[in-house]
This record gives sequence, structure tokens and C-alpha cells, in this order.
Amino acid sequence: MRYTTFGRRTGLRISEYALGTGNFGTGWGAGTERDEAKAIFDRFVEAGGNFIDTADTYQAGQSEQLVGEFIHADRDDLVLASKFTVGSSPDRQLSRTGNARKNLRISVEESLTRLDTDYIDVLWVHYPDALTPIDELLRGLDDLVTQGKILHAAFSNFPAWRISRASLLADVSGWTPVAGIQVEYSLVERTAERELLPMAEALGLGVALWSPLGGGLLTGKYRQSREGRLTDWGNLVHTETDAQKTAIVDAVIEVAEQVGHTPAQVATAWVRERTRRLVTPGVPIIGPRRLTQLDDYLAALTLDLTGEQYDRLDEISTIDLGIPHQANAKALNGLQGGLAESFDVPVIPVA
Repeated sequence: MRYTTFGRRTGLRISEYALGTGNFGTGWGAGTERDEAKAIFDRFVEAGGNFIDTADTYQAGQSEQLVGEFIHADRDDLVLASKFTVGSSPDRQLSRTGNARKNLRISVEESLTRLDTDYIDVLWVHYPDALTPIDELLRGLDDLVTQGKILHAAFSNFPAWRISRASLLADVSGWTPVAGIQVEYSLVERTAERELLPMAEALGLGVALWSPLGGGLLTGKYRQSREGRLTDWGNLVHTETDAQKTAIVDAVIEVAEQVGHTPAQVATAWVRERTRRLVTPGVPIIGPRRLTQLDDYLAALTLDLTGEQYDRLDEISTIDLGIPHQANAKALNGLQGGLAESFDVPVIPVA
């Protein structure tokens, strides 16, 4: 497995996959029992993976407990990320959710206990809330870094304008910088290309990409059965709700037949190649529920799509960037064409 740094604002060295552990435990009524979760963890580490992603809310706290047990022997060799906002208890009390400083403090203390560790490498703010002032959140994160309880602060599922504002405010205030973002991204969910990924590129933020298989849609399995996340959770899943998604699944299956790999491996290989083309490479978060699913992900590490195959998948899944991006691209291409004619110099067109 290859390695990169978590963005350009940290020296944190992470593997090219992050192991998402939302399936570790059965607190949600469906998930992975302890022994198989341990086998998945061990296989991931044996393959060279060192980036482990969990959250206080996953499986009502069971995920953090299992991860804490599994990482204990090699804690300092592993990069541990967790999240707060939603809370671990199904009976969420008024002061135990959201991003207020009070919940931040309590949540991190409880996460450290469940994880059986003194520090968390990356703490994600799991979701934005509509109440907490951003300076209160940033000051709270800065205090935790000063105390050594977290090393880096990052944002998950936030809109680009909130992240960019937080990053600027942290920088001008001398607080711990925003280190990265976490966002959904796959062949059937590319809207992060409108604002979030360009913002991360410009600011040097690390990028972690969850659900690279579209909640299982890109495996093609839902064409034969609804078994899996679609049945067990009923959320965080894409279905063939429009012609483009159907065409994408068709294309993934056809490419899989061409290369002799599974559709899941093809979909993952496309995300890997796509993120390698960024200035700061992104890291897919894989979330296997069974050991065989992890093996599928690991096999994708050796799959290199041809340029024609990559371009076909890229073209069929392209999204409408909307306003102002399309208008700007058209205007800039016209402007650059005029400059090239006036000064007789080559100009790279804007895509």
C-alpha cells in the first residue's frame, strides 16, 4: 500500500486507504461481530494500512470500543481518526449533541475512554449545526490540541463556505489550523467537484472520501437482491433513481468483465485514479462489513484502468457543475483564446 501526507498542512503520514469502522459492532442492529471485525482490522494492517476512521456515534459507541481494543498493541504506529457531534447514546440529551464547546469536551473525553488512548490523531467535526458560533468551535478544538488530546482538527460533511471561513478564522487567530475534510465521493456522487474539492486543493486540506461504492450500488448487487445496507440501514445508499445512475452501473459492470475484476474493484480503482490526479491526493475510506469485502478493496490496489476505461467512466458520470462554473469556463476559454491569438503563445484550455 502506498502512503501520502494528510494534506499539505500536516506531516501526518497515512495509507492510501482509510479503514472505516462504521460496521464494527452491532449496536445499530446490524454490523460485524467482534471476531470478524478483528480479522478485518488485522488484514488491513498486514496490507500496510495505518489510517483508522471511527466515530462516537458508530454502533452506539461499540465501534470505538472495538477499535480501541484492536489498536492497543500498535497505537503509535497507527493514525486514529474519530468524530463527534451526534453523540453515542440513542437517548441524546440536549447538551450532548451539536458542536458547542461543552459537548465537544465531554464527547472527546468519552471517546478517549472507549478508545483506551491518550490522544486522537484527527478529530472530525462530524456535522455542522445551526447554533454554535464557529469561533467557539475553533477555540475548543485549539484547546484540545494544546492539551494533547487531539493532534489535528478537521471537518466532515460541511459545506465549502463554512470550511473556508473556519480555515481563515483559525489562521488569522493563531488557532490550530483546519487540516482536512471528509465528504462522500464516488462515480454516482461527484457533487464535491463543484466546491469542496477545489477548495481543499486551494487550501491544502487533506481529503478523505467516504462511500466509494455508492453504498453498494456500484457493486451491482442490488440488481439481484436488496440484502445489505439497503435493507439493514435504509440510508447512506444510492439506488438507480435515474438514467445516469443506471448507465454508470452498466458501464462499471462492462469494464469489470473486460478486466476480469469485480465491479466493486473497478469502481474503487476509478476513485483511486481520480484522487491521484489531485494536487493533494485524496484517500478513499473503505467500510467492509465482511473480510471478503476487504479483500475486494485490497485487490483494487493492483488494478490500473486503461486511459480509455477511465475516460469512459469519467464521462458517463460527469455532473453539471452549474452556475457560475460553466459560465466562467466558457468565458475563460474565450479570453484565453483571444490572448493566445494576440500574443502567439500556447494556452491550456479550461475544462
